[in-house]
Amino acid sequence: MTRLSWWSSIEVVGDMHGWRARIGLIIPSSNTTMEPEFWSMAPQGVSIHSARVPLERVTSEELLRMEEEAEHAARLLATAEVDIIVYGCTTGSLVAGPGHDERIAAKLSRAAGRPAIATATAVVEAARALGASRIALATPYIDEVNEKEIRFLESHGLEVVDIASLGIERNTEIGRVPPERVYRLARSLDTDSADAVFISCTNLRTIEVIDALERDIGKPVYSSNTATLWLALRRLGIREAGWPVGRLLREHL
Repeated sequence: MTRLSWWSSIEVVGDMHGWRARIGLIIPSSNTTMEPEFWSMAPQGVSIHSARVPLERVTSEELLRMEEEAEHAARLLATAEVDIIVYGCTTGSLVAGPGHDERIAAKLSRAAGRPAIATATAVVEAARALGASRIALATPYIDEVNEKEIRFLESHGLEVVDIASLGIERNTEIGRVPPERVYRLARSLDTDSADAVFISCTNLRTIEVIDALERDIGKPVYSSNTATLWLALRRLGIREAGWPVGRLLREHL
């Protein structure tokens, strides 16, 4: 079979990648995890298209500065005819306090002319879908960022019953944390009174260990990336994941 006839024998559905839906993902420039995890979990026919905004260290100051370029990124993604804009940064969408996530989504939606969501919104909605009001929280962040996240979660009625963090500021270092260390971090939490475990940060590798954590802890475990993809798919009207990581994606799409 010639190369041409081999290629012509492939069944092509639609005329471009994302024939089912295209997700426009805005991520920190130093994020090395969210795209691969989204690619791994996305269902057939759903494509991921990214734009980056500058961030090197996960501090309140840099997170707020990063947002200044988000509207431009959203307008660029709109030229790829994406169906939804995702602001893929947990603390970047809550650092300014309650309502910050909603303000970002509204601003990006206006810029791109299509729906938009932020990771912080997904984190809260995922907890509600799981029936969780008491959260054990694992993060890679420094204390000042942890404090802002706790205040944000509590403003939405979520009680943080325990927290364990790595105290990492540089985002590329967060991306280098191996999954087994994430597993141990989550297992160090006191989960007796928790309804669920939430592992925060879109640059932290989680999808390799969530199912094992759920089996070993006996409670739902979700991350910034599983929550964000879950909400994006729901907003797109898609009720399956290619790799349904954790109860959230297995049972609540």
